Amino acid sequence: MKAIRTVIIAAFGVLAACSPVVADQEDYTSYVNVRIGSGGHGHVFVGASVPFGAVQLGPTSIPQQWDWCSGYHSSDSTVIGFSHTHLSGTGIGDLFDITVMPVVGTVRYSRGEEPKDASPEAIAAAQATGMWSFADRTKEVARPGYYSVPLTRYGVTAEMTATTRVGFSRYTFPASDSSAVVFDLENGGCWDRAYDTKINVIDSCTIEGYRFSTGWAKDQKIFFRAQFSKPFDSFDKFTAKEYSENGREYSVNYFRAGFRTTEREQVMVKVAVSPASEEKAALNMSAELPGWDFDATVESARKAWNEELSKVKLTASDLEADARTIFYTALYHTMIMPSVFSDVDNPRTEYTTFSLWDTYRAQMPLMTILHPDRENDMVASMLKIYQKQGRLPVWHLVGNETDCMVGNPGVIAVADAVVKGFDGFDKDLAWDAMKTTMMDTIRGLNYRQKYGYIPSDKMLESIAFDMEYAIADAAVASAADYLGKSDDSEYFRSRSYSYRNYLDSTTLFARGRLSDGGWRTPFNPYSSEHRANDYCEGNAWQYSWLAPHDYSGLVDFYGSREKFVERLDSLFCADSRIDGEDASPDISGLIGQYAHGNEPSHHVIYFYTMAGEPYKTADLAHRIYSEFYKNADDGLCGNEDAGQMSAWYVLSALGFYEVEPASTRYWFGAPAFTDVKLKVPGGVFWIKADGLSDENRYIQSVTLNGKPLKQPFIEYFDIVKGGELVFDMGTSPMVWY
Repeated sequence: MKAIRTVIIAAFGVLAACSPVVADQEDYTSYVNVRIGSGGHGHVFVGASVPFGAVQLGPTSIPQQWDWCSGYHSSDSTVIGFSHTHLSGTGIGDLFDITVMPVVGTVRYSRGEEPKDASPEAIAAAQATGMWSFADRTKEVARPGYYSVPLTRYGVTAEMTATTRVGFSRYTFPASDSSAVVFDLENGGCWDRAYDTKINVIDSCTIEGYRFSTGWAKDQKIFFRAQFSKPFDSFDKFTAKEYSENGREYSVNYFRAGFRTTEREQVMVKVAVSPASEEKAALNMSAELPGWDFDATVESARKAWNEELSKVKLTASDLEADARTIFYTALYHTMIMPSVFSDVDNPRTEYTTFSLWDTYRAQMPLMTILHPDRENDMVASMLKIYQKQGRLPVWHLVGNETDCMVGNPGVIAVADAVVKGFDGFDKDLAWDAMKTTMMDTIRGLNYRQKYGYIPSDKMLESIAFDMEYAIADAAVASAADYLGKSDDSEYFRSRSYSYRNYLDSTTLFARGRLSDGGWRTPFNPYSSEHRANDYCEGNAWQYSWLAPHDYSGLVDFYGSREKFVERLDSLFCADSRIDGEDASPDISGLIGQYAHGNEPSHHVIYFYTMAGEPYKTADLAHRIYSEFYKNADDGLCGNEDAGQMSAWYVLSALGFYEVEPASTRYWFGAPAFTDVKLKVPGGVFWIKADGLSDENRYIQSVTLNGKPLKQPFIEYFDIVKGGELVFDMGTSPMVWY
């Protein structure tokens, strides 16, 4: 980012000359409620981690159902152990690797079954099926970088914290001759199944091994090194299954380290992970956590989170506690994934867990503002994935391309970094990756080349695939403009209009089109069949607006700006019913047929700003803030989706949002706070909303660095170089541009 780096040097020079540097002593982690989104369908991770860490250490429950994709749900208090990897907010479950459980007495090595009822007899019978325990949620402590809960079955309190690549647990045991720590390499998350594991005893304090599994990630490999704070008195390995295939022996194992403990004796366990080898895991441990000071590690994790959370400072003195908690929890949720996927000696930090269909819309654009160094590394990681698999990632998970979801969202993420001037990666390679990926012939791209769109009689989710491809084409065109490739820009820009083939002037909806040019019938705009019709996790009402790159094209389709707005109004006034026997559960957070609980709708309210009626954007934004973001376990209206749901809130609450993917424009909406300071590459970007209140929600005028801003958006470069943005708020719905 040459432009950004120049700004940094200049800004630092001014700051050094004018004012001393004062450390921020505010504890931002105290504002975070990590349980927001742990109920309902939020699917968020609850446990200990550091920002973007490879380790997410927390409880894993018995159920393997949709609402337990993160391993935790507020409705359930069973714990089979504490796993060192988890997903957050996803709609598919995986990982839960290297599960560790402190136990007392004789147990059965198994995941176990839930009690049929709450009677003591039913509980005893269920506990005989596995080593699980109830967690005492009334005494649970969860905050960024630290998690603690008592296990009622064993009388053990489990505490945990983490560094980037090491999970650190402290177990407080009762007095017993049969205390133990069990490593469970069999059980994973939801659809994940271990197919080969290994545990080697190095000495009486050290073990190492690996877990290879298949599931959403078809061939996941994780290696580990574990150390105990005291020598185990005995150990036992239990093989859950073993088999041979293609001349190779496989086994899936448990390991039990036995201890004699006194009352309230603490046994600590460190587990380092690596995507490469046991030796690299050992290296990660020696580099990140050579000692045994648990409390100091908790403090280090807190500082790591504070360093990142402090990049956005809400400075209003009259800010309500819930509003502060909702905001900082959202900001926290944007920094769990993507996760580090390289060892400490790697020349560059690499990342995985790219939920790009979700995150290209807001989480990645937020990264470009708050985390430019990580943005460079993440794009470089995507380019390395391209070099390995021949195309940019769609949904990349621990070394595996899952091809989950539609379109080519990795293209959009890379293009966004290119047009914003990032240069911490090979630009020529980035261009090759974008163009090659979009010129491929897989996943329906061949039909676009033949027909100009994807026919509904050729593949499922045709509209969703094509519309997302159209957005990616527009992103590539923007990157081509930036790189001076005019012919490529013209070609991809023209392809980005393919979505128009689905717009039916009779019904005014996007609907399936056949290979002969006719319309798919019958047609019901309220109908949804989950992953089984022309749309993906949506219906015609939602997908008719999925052209964030071509606002003017939508206006032309509806005939005028006024008719466009009238039609947009109808989206929010329509009946909220969803028809279909297998309707997508992702269609949630409804206002009419606008579905805030799923990503294809996230840009839509900003069309009002584009259309010259920003007060409608403001009204809807405030409604979304109050109805769909709450300080409660079920405080999210849908899946958190790896930080996207929260990133929408963070950006929108600041007062702007990137509507057009791979653009430098952030469109104005509805600031939610009167005074915010962002730490940006160029220093500080100060956002003020003078006079903001529930009644004074409408922007009356905008100034940037003291000068009137007569446009409905702010440029990315004006944000990251630092400055002052002032919204004058009032009661009058008006247009200032």
